[in-house]
Amino acid sequence: MTLRTANPSPGKTLAALVAASVLALVLPGCGAGDNPLDNPPSVQNPAGTTGQKLSFAYYQKCIQPIFLARLQVNQNGVISTNTCAASGCHDNATGTGGAFRLLPATMIDVANPANTPAVIRASDMYKNFYSSQGEVVFGAPLQSRLLAKPLLLNVLHGGGLIFLDQNDPNVRLIRYWISRPVPQGQDEFSTAAYSMFTPADPNVGTCNTQ
Repeated sequence: MTLRTANPSPGKTLAALVAASVLALVLPGCGAGDNPLDNPPSVQNPAGTTGQKLSFAYYQKCIQPIFLARLQVNQNGVISTNTCAASGCHDNATGTGGAFRLLPATMIDVANPANTPAVIRASDMYKNFYSSQGEVVFGAPLQSRLLAKPLLLNVLHGGGLIFLDQNDPNVRLIRYWISRPVPQGQDEFSTAAYSMFTPADPNVGTCNTQ
């Protein structure tokens, strides 16, 4: 005798799908993406397709510290402070901030010959760089989620308003980074990007913003 499992009626199936969708929408998150429940257990770095890169040296010295700093957060008029890398926000292990994930990372001396591209790409700092670059529209800072979300530029951000306006010093750093991809055909470690520092040295130079 063959046992058959009854198939749910179309009405019941539709009701189940609607209920699951509503549940996903009401669950809170800090900077949540399309589905805050689908965060991977670790940062995934798929190969790029545009052939264009941003500067790794500028990222780790000038952009990474922004994500670690305690910043003012405005959540519907309620003011607090937090970091982008915090638990519940974009922390890789416990964050609910969608695809943008951050790991604890140490600085890498890009001028040291021992730190080859292969060595750097295996580091947690590089994973943070790659995850951040994934939130970028090259040459269009204000269309990039890395800025549009914390500025609330016609897009929701579970983490609230982070940067008051486009004159915020951190916004100026991120805009500068996004606006200056390395020359076409060169990788993210190109020394051509050292002109983004004054003097043109990623170890001792200050971060340019214009």
